[in-house]
Amino acid sequence: MQTLTTVRSYDNYFNAYLALNKLLSEGIEAFLQNEHIVTIDPFLSNAVGGIKVNVFTQDAPLALMILDTVNI
Repeated sequence: MQTLTTVRSYDNYFNAYLALNKLLSEGIEAFLQNEHIVTIDPFLSNAVGGIKVNVFTQDAPLALMILDTVNI
């Protein structure tokens, strides 16, 4: 069973989707967590830790490097 690791957390939907799509375009499977909660009620963002971008643990170092280069 593969585990997921959170590589970034965002307080808005737009930046989270930019990061998600960048990772997907680079061939890294990525998933969003809490996107619906934060989109429906943005005031809950701090309570749930924002919209989290998750990848498989073995892909985390590469995903971090990719997101650092695009500065999202």
